[in-house]
Amino acid sequence: MPATPGDATGAPQPAAPAFPKPDAPGSAQSDGPGFAQPGAPGFAQPGAPGFAQPGALPTAPPLGAAPLYAPVGQPSWLRSPVGLGKATAALLGVVIAADVFAVAADFNMYDVSGALADGELGAGMQHKADSADALYAAAGVAQVVALIATMIIFLVWFYRVRVNAEVFAPDRQSKSRGWAIGGWFVPVVNLWFPRRIALDIWDASGPDALWDGDLAVAPRPSHARVNAWWTVWVVSLLADRAASTAYRKAETAPEIQKAAGQMLFSDVVDMVAAVLAILFVLRLTRMQDEKARRGPVPVEG
Repeated sequence: MPATPGDATGAPQPAAPAFPKPDAPGSAQSDGPGFAQPGAPGFAQPGAPGFAQPGALPTAPPLGAAPLYAPVGQPSWLRSPVGLGKATAALLGVVIAADVFAVAADFNMYDVSGALADGELGAGMQHKADSADALYAAAGVAQVVALIATMIIFLVWFYRVRVNAEVFAPDRQSKSRGWAIGGWFVPVVNLWFPRRIALDIWDASGPDALWDGDLAVAPRPSHARVNAWWTVWVVSLLADRAASTAYRKAETAPEIQKAAGQMLFSDVVDMVAAVLAILFVLRLTRMQDEKARRGPVPVEG
């Protein structure tokens, strides 16, 4: 620690702690399995190489260096979202691949049903129609499997970044952490609750939200990426429901062709939504990782 200015002996004097002591009420805890202790390898000390002061470039170890608690409510542990973020992005890539397969099946169904609507008949056309049905069904199965796998990992990641946001800014979360999961499944509510939670997480994870006393006057990260992803996702959701209903009710070749066209639009929009979701996930993950690397997190009393 640096010597106190004006000390007559020049002997090093203990400086006032910048953060609450580990045993003080409301302080950050540093014990627990799997977390580095002060002085242990991978834990940077103040003044040591690699220790970043507030506002400095991130050089300290990543998330997970110490578990932290919010001052009120349920315990909040700061945990790394990096692995889950990468897994979520990879699975969203699988969703895109399944959508590409579905688009090919949609095109095929649209062409075959159009030929049938124009009056083409015969054994060859019947074979094409059967193949189009089989391809369309296979694409639907691929999309469902990819969606379920991605949804599970995405929700685990989303809950983790929500808890981390509670550590960064415990008093600035408008919805309880349970809504980070439940908000996606409650009808009607699922059209805006997840977006609100995502925006709260996004703001809390911004570089200035931790160090400013008042978030209202702190520069806020742009919401453009979150809003773009959410808007396209909602359009995709509504388009898929409309196309699925139209295909279920279709009985004639012209009706099937029209439904296939609607499904084609829905699958293309879903691909765009998945791309925007990847950008959202990777950016938010990086924001939280960089924020945790800035150093110890002060806990507001």
